[in-house]
Amino acid sequence: MSGADTVVGYGTYVDLIRPLIKGKEIISTGMTKEVERVAAALAAAMSGSAVALVSSGDPGIYAMAGLAFEMCVQRRIDVIPAGDFLANTEKPSLRIEVVPGIPALCAGAALLGAPLTHDFAAISLSDLLTPWDVIEKRIIAAAQADFVMVIYNPKSRKRNWQLQKTREIVLGYRDGHTPVGIVTAAMRPEQVVHITTLDQLHLADVNMQTTVFIGNSSTCASAGFMFTPRGYGKKYAIG
Repeated sequence: MSGADTVVGYGTYVDLIRPLIKGKEIISTGMTKEVERVAAALAAAMSGSAVALVSSGDPGIYAMAGLAFEMCVQRRIDVIPAGDFLANTEKPSLRIEVVPGIPALCAGAALLGAPLTHDFAAISLSDLLTPWDVIEKRIIAAAQADFVMVIYNPKSRKRNWQLQKTREIVLGYRDGHTPVGIVTAAMRPEQVVHITTLDQLHLADVNMQTTVFIGNSSTCASAGFMFTPRGYGKKYAIG
């Protein structure tokens, strides 16, 4: 971030880092303006500016890195890994470095305990870019396979039924007492962490800043924590 001339991001995320970006050119856009945001970042970079395109969590998980690469391909901009200083191209090119971050599923899992110590599936309930019938197939497949499920984008003002539908689907494959972790605004001042059960999930207070962790058939809740055994107790004496 210190080496960037220009910082581009969603307004809410830019506000979170304003103390770190004083003196830099700032380009911020609103919700659903992802294409415009990346286009602005590419334009600034192609003009010679060192650009930081910021996302919350990890830029490669439901975030801007994928769209940046996709738009470079569509616009025939050669992408060069940041560390490849020998690359030579006659076409328009950009050096891109994807800097890893802590995604909501990792931050939320740490706050809950250890719900992801066995196989899991991450599913976004937002049908703005993915049709609901595709999302529903993924929910059914994950429920059938007994994956721990990490639910992104569970509810917004306009999308207020998808989480309830998810609960109904998963209840067809799991016990109602299956532990469910609710983490809102992980690692931020307004953070809220709560553990409930699958049959009570419809009562939980969730929003677009919430990540929902639905346990599998082995997931346990104890002493305020939620964890999923990997199977050591079945093979070794751990008591």
